[in-house]
Amino acid sequence: MVTSSLRGEGPVQRRADAPDVFDPRIHAAGIPHDRFRVLRDRAPVSWQEEPELLGWPAGPGFWAVTRHADVVRVLKDAGTYSSHLGATQIRDPDPADLPFIRRMMLNQDPPEHGRLRRLVSRAFTPGRIERFSATAHGRARELLAAAFADGGEVDLVRAVTDDYALLNLTDLLGIPAGDRGLLHAWTERVIAYQDPDEPPVLDAEGRPVNPRSPAMLAEMFGYAQELAAYKRRHPADDVMSALAACELADAELEMFFFLLTVAGNDTVRSAAPGGILALAEHPEEQARLWRGEVSPDTAVDELLRVHPPVLSFRRTAVRDTGLAGRRIRAGDKVVVFHASANHDERAFPDPHRLDLGRTPNPHVSFGDGPHVCLGAHFARLQLRVFHEEVRAACGGLALAGPPRRLVSNFVNGIKSLPVRPLGPSAPPA
Repeated sequence: MVTSSLRGEGPVQRRADAPDVFDPRIHAAGIPHDRFRVLRDRAPVSWQEEPELLGWPAGPGFWAVTRHADVVRVLKDAGTYSSHLGATQIRDPDPADLPFIRRMMLNQDPPEHGRLRRLVSRAFTPGRIERFSATAHGRARELLAAAFADGGEVDLVRAVTDDYALLNLTDLLGIPAGDRGLLHAWTERVIAYQDPDEPPVLDAEGRPVNPRSPAMLAEMFGYAQELAAYKRRHPADDVMSALAACELADAELEMFFFLLTVAGNDTVRSAAPGGILALAEHPEEQARLWRGEVSPDTAVDELLRVHPPVLSFRRTAVRDTGLAGRRIRAGDKVVVFHASANHDERAFPDPHRLDLGRTPNPHVSFGDGPHVCLGAHFARLQLRVFHEEVRAACGGLALAGPPRRLVSNFVNGIKSLPVRPLGPSAPPA
């Protein structure tokens, strides 16, 4: 055993053989299943160092929670593990920015979180989401037809999935077509801040600026207010019209726009190519889906399990507590790893086998507890439509090269996925 000091409150014991799962570059090579397996078996709640990396300053360290049961326990117990105290990213925000960041529903605890969630859920009515299905089908069909027109190799991310996710979201929100590039730029700035392809914005002292800070979000928030004002004058059947008409303060509306723009886009943007990658790596399961032997809904959940869009989320301990035999102190950072929980042998028989008919499938790709993803139904619909249209467009997909992954310990993103179609189309269902 070795020790590491924690906030000057005495030593914290950690295993000398506990592998690092903090470094974003580890996840850029794929989900580190071997490391997570070691942690689940030997140190399911493991102390992780937080060194200076990629230009970002060192932090105090955190507890990594890797078993499914413990992840669910943390996510459900907002009274012990707070989203509000330190927000939900692993790295601590600047103390001056924390009050601003706490305005977002994602970074709030009950009961305030519940109040905001109820207000916004009115905009995500089942009817509005289901009416969107025809639009999503048409968009997927059009993008895939253009991508596979010559039958050769194509980067599915660049040609199909990035546009599919972004255009679906902007349609649902009611954003004019000419402004869609803004959303893409804002999302890249927030999601890809650890990736060398998205160089950080530096302050006067040369330090990277948190992409969630007030200065970095001012442009997006100004746009949100302009759009809301327009929707009040010209309401339509879209989410921004509904939000503009409900009882949200200006600051709350801005934060919701940020949350929907980033999370609403990147969930499908990550999960769609991730699902195709899993199918291409398991051709026997892909064939079952193409032959209509498994339900698309069940298949989507299994693909979400093996490729969760989000790798981790942070909580902060409200009080001294215990978890998996470890002493957690008030103020400690507690980070749940969805990707590990989804492959926990204790919760999933043969977890590294892709089984598109797997049921039950209690994956935590959309979280659990009070913060379970508000847009999960919308995301599942888009993914189901996407896989149905891929199946209709070709006889299968094979990898034409290795994927390029996002350098991130937060988003399980794929930047490039070269594929080639196999045959003209799937057989009738």
